[in-house]
Amino acid sequence: MPEPLFNFPDPFEVLSRLPALVVGPDHGTVLTPDGEVVEYDLPDLKKIVRDQAFLICNQRVSSRRLGKVAFRAFDVLELFAFIRPAQFCLPLPFGLEKALNLKAAGDSQEDNAFVILQSAQGLFQELTSPDYIYAEGAASSAKSMADTGWLWGPLILGALGIDPKNQGYHVWNHLSEWQETAPPPPPGIDPVSEAESLARLHDLLGPNAEERQSQKDYAALTTQAFLPPENADEPRLILAEAGTGIGKTLGYIAPASLWAEKNDGTVWLSTYTKNLQRQLDQEMNKLYPDPLLKKDKVVIRKGRENYLCLLNLQELSLGAVQPQGRILLGLVSRWARYSRDGDMIGGDFPSWLSENFGGNRLSQLTDRRGECVYSACAHYRKCFIEKAQRKAKGADLVIANHALVMVQSATRRGEADLPSRYVFDEGHHLFDAADSAFSAHLTGQEGLELRRWIRGAEETRRRGKGLKGRVEDLISDDDNARRLLEQVITAARCLPADGWHGRIMDDSAFGPTEKFLELVRNQILARSDGFDKYHSLETPVGHLTDDLLDMAGELHASLGDLVLPLKKLATTLLKKLDNEAEELDSGLRARLESVSRTLKRRAETIADGWMPMLISLKGEMNENFVDWFELDRIQGREIDCGMYRHWIDPSLPFVETVLKPAHGAVITSATLRDRTDSDNPDVEWHAAEVRTGAAHLISPSRRQSLKSPFNYTEQSRIFIVNDMNKRDLDQLAAAYRELMLASGGGALGIFTAISRLRGVHERLEPHMEQNHIPLYAQHVDPINVATLVDIFRDIEDSCLLGTDAVRDGVDVPGPSLRLCVFDKVPWPRPTLLHKARRQQFGKQTYDDLITRLRLKQAYGRLIRRRTDKGVFVMLDGATPTRLLTAFPEDVIVERVGLAEAIHKTKEFLL
Repeated sequence: MPEPLFNFPDPFEVLSRLPALVVGPDHGTVLTPDGEVVEYDLPDLKKIVRDQAFLICNQRVSSRRLGKVAFRAFDVLELFAFIRPAQFCLPLPFGLEKALNLKAAGDSQEDNAFVILQSAQGLFQELTSPDYIYAEGAASSAKSMADTGWLWGPLILGALGIDPKNQGYHVWNHLSEWQETAPPPPPGIDPVSEAESLARLHDLLGPNAEERQSQKDYAALTTQAFLPPENADEPRLILAEAGTGIGKTLGYIAPASLWAEKNDGTVWLSTYTKNLQRQLDQEMNKLYPDPLLKKDKVVIRKGRENYLCLLNLQELSLGAVQPQGRILLGLVSRWARYSRDGDMIGGDFPSWLSENFGGNRLSQLTDRRGECVYSACAHYRKCFIEKAQRKAKGADLVIANHALVMVQSATRRGEADLPSRYVFDEGHHLFDAADSAFSAHLTGQEGLELRRWIRGAEETRRRGKGLKGRVEDLISDDDNARRLLEQVITAARCLPADGWHGRIMDDSAFGPTEKFLELVRNQILARSDGFDKYHSLETPVGHLTDDLLDMAGELHASLGDLVLPLKKLATTLLKKLDNEAEELDSGLRARLESVSRTLKRRAETIADGWMPMLISLKGEMNENFVDWFELDRIQGREIDCGMYRHWIDPSLPFVETVLKPAHGAVITSATLRDRTDSDNPDVEWHAAEVRTGAAHLISPSRRQSLKSPFNYTEQSRIFIVNDMNKRDLDQLAAAYRELMLASGGGALGIFTAISRLRGVHERLEPHMEQNHIPLYAQHVDPINVATLVDIFRDIEDSCLLGTDAVRDGVDVPGPSLRLCVFDKVPWPRPTLLHKARRQQFGKQTYDDLITRLRLKQAYGRLIRRRTDKGVFVMLDGATPTRLLTAFPEDVIVERVGLAEAIHKTKEFLL
C-alpha cells in the first residue's frame, strides 16, 4: 500500500466544512453540510460569496447570475469530469443526480443544493474505492492541475494517497495504436429482397414489438435503393417521406445492414444534425447488442475539425501558461484516455467545458486549419482521425453528416473507395447542406486562413509550421519542388495578414487582397442606409467603381501567381509516388497523397472559386450563381468582409458529385413534400425533387409518402392568435408567460429573431422563477443547443426558448414537450441570395414553400408518440390561410383571441 500524503488535505474533512450554493434568477440558497438553509436576494448574495468558498454546479451559469462576482468555487461538474471521464452528465444539479443515481430530490434551490453536497461526497467515495476503474494517470493529472490553482486538485491527491512526483504521465503515450490492413476489395452487387428486409426488421424490433404496417411498407420501399443500378449516372434513388411515428430509422437500417453484410460493403447513413447522429448510434444497439461487435461494425464519421489532435494537446500541455488553460488541458487529457473516438463535438466529450473555459481554447485542440503532418506526427498511429477513417473503410455502417459526404465526394471524386450506397436522413436539409458545401467566399477570414496554412506563424501563435514545415522533409532531395515551395510561400504574401480587419477600417490596407477588401467595405457602406450599425450588410456586385475593378484585376493576377506553383507542387508530389514506389513505406505514401490532395484542393479553391468571381466583376456573369458583397457582423461587431458566391440551385453540384457516382440512395424525411391546395401529387412532390436534386437525374426517382400513424385530430390543437400586437415585446412576453403557465411548463418557444428571444426571456424569467418552472434559452444561457435540448427533455416541466436550431433539432417524446409557441410566421430572410432563388423558383410560391416546410418541422416536434398531446400556437394573426396546408389535413386550425387560446390550451392539456 502506498504511504499516505500528509501534505494534502482529507477531502471528506474539507467537504464537511463547505456549504453548497445555488443561484437563481432573483435569489440564491446556501445549504451548509449540517443542514442549515439560508436564502439571500442577489445583492446580498454578491456580498457574501466574496468571503468564503462554496460547492456549486456550473460556475459559468452561477457567475452570469451573480454578475461575474469573483469567488472561490468548487465546481462539482469539474470534479465529475475528472473522476468519471467520458461519461455523460447534464450541467445541472438534476444532471448530477441522474448520472450518479442519487435518491430523487425535488426541484427547489434547497433540493439542488442538497444534490451538490451529495454529489461531491459520492464522487470522492468512488475515487477512493478499490474498484475505481479510471485511476490511470489520475494522480499525475491532479498534481499538474493543482499546481495551477485548481481547487479540487489537492483534495483528489489527498483522496488517492499517491505520491505523483516524477510520474510523467502523458495521455498520448497510453492510447492504443491502429494497425495497417490491406485495402478492402470492391463491394459486391447482390440485391436485398423485400422479404429479407422485413425479416431483418422483425429481428430488430423483437418478438413483442407492436406491428406497424407503415413501417414494413417503408422498409420494403427503401429496399429498392439496394438493387443493382442499370445505367451509369442513374442511381437507384428513393424519395421516402415518412410521417412521424412510422419508425423510419429501423426501417432503413434493415436493408442497409443486410446489403453491407451480403456484399462486404459499407453503407453511409447521413444526417444533418449531430443530435440525429447520436440517435442513430443508439439505434445500432438493437442491431449489434454486443458492444465489441458494434465497435467493429459501426463507425461515426465527422470532419477533421471535430476530433482531438494529440499533437496540439501535447504542445499546448507542455507550453500552457494560463491557469484556466492548464486546468482545461488536464480535464481533456482525462477524457482522451477513456473516450470512445476522440470526438469533441457531439461525442462523449463534456460539451459544457466549451462554455466554462472558452470555445477558443478548445478549438486550438482540433485541426481546424488543415495543419496535419500525417505520418510525420509522433502520434500518427494513435490519431483519433486516422482510426476513424480506417475503421470506416471496413465498417458495415458509417454514421456521417451531409457536409462531410459532400466535401468528401467533391475532393476525392473518382477514387475507388468512395461509398456507393447512401441513406440521407433529414433529407429536407440537403439543399441547405449543399448550399454551404459548394459555395465560395473570398473574404478576409478565408484569405487569412489560407495565408496561415501556407506561411505558418508570422506572429506569436500556437503551432503553425506552415506548408514548409509540413512538406520540407518530403522534398529535401528535389530542387525543383523546393523552388516551387518557395514560390508558393512568397506568392501567399498577397493574402490578408493578421490584423487585416483593423487596417481596412483605417484605410491602411496592405497588399492586393486587403486593398480589394477595403474597397469592397467602402462600397457596402456607401450603398447601405447608414442607420443599421447592428446587422450584417450586403450589396449587389454591379456598377462598381473604377478603383474596385482595377484592384480586382490586380488581385486576380496575384492569385494566379499563387495558383500556378501550388498546382505544380501538388503534381510533383504525386509523381514521387510513382517514381519512388519501391522506396516509399506506407506511411510516407499516405502522407504524400494526403498533402498532394490538400494542395490540389487549396489550388482549386482559388482557381475555380475566387478567380472566376473576380473575373465576373467585369460583367461576365455566370447565370448558375449569385454573387454579392457582404460585411458580416455579430451583435454589431464586424467579423468579416468580402465577396460571396453561391449556386442558385445547389442541388446541381450535389447530384453531379454525390448522387450520379452512387449506385443507390435513399432520401428520407418527415417533411419532403410541400402539400398545397392542389390535388395533383406531382405538384406536391415537385419541391422535394427540386430541393433534393432528383429533378436533375434522367431516370425518375421512386417516391412515396407514408402517413403518420398518429391521430393528430385527437392528440393536438392548433391556435392562431389574432388579437395581439406581435411587435410589442411586452405583449409578446405576456402571451408566452400565460401560455406556459397554462400548460404547466413543457413548452418550446420558437423565435424568428435573437433580439426578440432575449427581450422576451428578460421579461419571462422572474415570472417562471416565481412559479417554479425552469426556463432555459438559447443565446442567453451559456450552454450549447444540444445540451439545452437534453435538459429540456429530461426536466419534464421546463421551458425552452430558441431559434431555428431548436425548431429542427428537437426530438422530445412524452410530456416534456406539450406546447409549441411561434412568435410570428417564419418567412425567409430577404437576402440577395434568397432574392435570386425566389426569382428562379417561383417568387411568392418559393417563399410559401420555405415557410410551410418550417412550420411543418416545428409542428412535427409536438407529437412523437401515440400517447403524446400537444398544442401549437402561432402568435401572428396575419398568418395566411395558404400556409396552413403545412399542418396535417385532419387537424382544425382555430383563429382565436389570446385569452381563448390560453383557456383552450389549459383545458386540453391539464
